[in-house]
Formats: sequence, C-alpha cells, structure tokens
Amino acid sequence: MHTVVFAARKGGASKTTLTGHLAVEAVRRGAGPVVMMDTDPQQSLAAWWEVREAEEPKLAAVPLPELAAEVDRLRNAPGWLFIDTPPLVPETIEAVIHVADLVVIPVKPSPHDLRGVGVTVQLCKRQGKRFCFVVTQAVPRAALTTQALLALSQHGPVATAIMHYRVDYAGAMTDGRTVQEIDPSGKAADEIGQLWSYVSAQIRNDVTAEAM
Repeated sequence: MHTVVFAARKGGASKTTLTGHLAVEAVRRGAGPVVMMDTDPQQSLAAWWEVREAEEPKLAAVPLPELAAEVDRLRNAPGWLFIDTPPLVPETIEAVIHVADLVVIPVKPSPHDLRGVGVTVQLCKRQGKRFCFVVTQAVPRAALTTQALLALSQHGPVATAIMHYRVDYAGAMTDGRTVQEIDPSGKAADEIGQLWSYVSAQIRNDVTAEAM
C-alpha cells in the first residue's frame, strides 16, 4: 500500500482538500482499495467523510502512537493510503512523515506561505523522505504564481499540476463530495486528474528505482 502524506507547516494550504480529492481520484482510477487517515485534531477530513454518501474511500481512525505499526501492517497490502496532518504541530507532522512513501507539500503562492516551507522540507530531509510541492489556490496568469514555482523549485520538485483558486473546491467539500464527482468535465476536475497522474508517477518511479 502506497502511503502519501499531506503536510504543511502553515494552515490553510489545502491539505485536507487535496487529501480527500486525491483519495477519491484514486478510487475513480481503479487504484483501490483506498484508505484515508486524519491526524489533525480539528478532524476536518473526518467531518467531510462523515457526510459523504459514497462508501469509498474508507476512513481509518488510528491513534498517533499506533500509526507506524498500522502502516507497517498495511505495507504489503494493495492500494493507497492518504494521510492528512495538522499545521503548527511539528511533532505530529514528523511522526506522520516517518511512515510516508511520498510527502506532498501544498503551498499557496504568497510570501508568507513560501517562507514557511523550510520547516516541512527539513522534516522530510531529516528522515530521508521523498517530497514534492503543489501550488494551491493560485490565481490564473498571476506573476506571483510563476514566482512561487521558481522559488519552490530551488528547494525540491514541484508538481506540474497547479491547483487554482476555484469556489468549486470549497463547495464540494461542504457535502462530502469532490469536484470531479460534481462536474467531471470541469477545470477543477482536470486539475485533480493531472495531480493524480503526477503523484502516482512519482510513486511508480520510486518503486521502479527500488527494484533495480
């Protein structure tokens, strides 16, 4: 089971939105079984899942002290595990990063958010974990978005998919669905599809490298 962790030191970066959306996309692509975990005390992902009508993806409630053992138990099972993390709690973030195959770091293209990525990057490097940035809530054709991509590329790989600021994302998360379920042919759904392709390719490339 491939484990993808969504982590960002700063709040409001769209960690929960990406966790839910990519988990649903994995189900839609036939990559299941798909499991999510919510390690954020605010339990926003769990609240979204509670009002969700579809049975998949599943949500597993695992206490943080038991997380590593549970992920190890699932390691040889098929499918994907997506884990949401809290902001501002480096001890929890570090514990969750420990079990990751890939850490996705969502970043809004703002000076404050860009300055905040260093802590998360250091946590990943300290544990030898692969990571990538995803620019979120971007404004189309804004110079700041281009500047953010260039700045982030100095620290590590940046996803080719950019998540633009769209009310569709917030609207979908209010009733337990995702943008690709509400409007499969919409621009937001296309962004999620592109991001899934990028993330799954990173995992496949890692598996291929380990096998060589």
